[in-house]
Amino acid sequence: MAYQQAPNLLHWWFDRQVDFSSTQSSWVRDDLNSFFAWHRREELPRIAERLRAWQGLARATPTHDEFCREADAIVEHLQRLGEQAVPSLARLALDLQPAQIEHLQDRQAKSNDEFAEEFLEGSPRERLQRRLDKAVDRAEWLYGRLSPEQRDLMRRELQASPFDPQRTQAERQRRQRDLIDTVRQAQANPARAEALVRAYLQRVSQSPTPGYGDYTQAQLRHGCAQFATLHATANPAQRERAAKRLQELESDARSLSAAR
Repeated sequence: MAYQQAPNLLHWWFDRQVDFSSTQSSWVRDDLNSFFAWHRREELPRIAERLRAWQGLARATPTHDEFCREADAIVEHLQRLGEQAVPSLARLALDLQPAQIEHLQDRQAKSNDEFAEEFLEGSPRERLQRRLDKAVDRAEWLYGRLSPEQRDLMRRELQASPFDPQRTQAERQRRQRDLIDTVRQAQANPARAEALVRAYLQRVSQSPTPGYGDYTQAQLRHGCAQFATLHATANPAQRERAAKRLQELESDARSLSAAR
């Protein structure tokens, strides 16, 4: 149901960021529909195959390296999404008016406030508890009820995480400034708009900030190890539930792809 509504949800999200005119709203909606038609045709079959493979992993005990290889496959998927979206994003960048750019900057500021409230405010214990609550919710969606020992394990893993909210916030703000600069550069040189947007997406994927790539990789490696450690503690019933969850997602992906 969520996937079928994705074009409308993304349209709503973009509209909140820049406040579309009626003309923009119309062609952005058309572009989103075209994007998801491509996604159903090209990406959903790949996702379904990946979900099938994950069902086998759910019933086994993969190493953290195996989990990291799957994470790399997700990154590749996201990169394909970005490349497919480049022409529409470039068109939007060229069409934004000064008031809309200002609106976007206001939304960025609100997003920074929300990030700070979630990850920077409160005592270290309170911040850890918020992260733990979300991590447990995600894990229990997959495995079902976690044991107290598994929750304690997740707490320890989060405490050992290299995640640094201040460093992450600084990078988010760099990307936001970079986005505004990219829009203005595209408007000053429309012939290079797509190249500029593509370069911006590359800087999102591989930050030019010194040391940030190593920081990102450290988080990824820790996340893979954390997931592998938790999965190793999963009992047969939890593993079977995880496999069935993934099977349901695979079935959804195949049905949605066939319905195109």
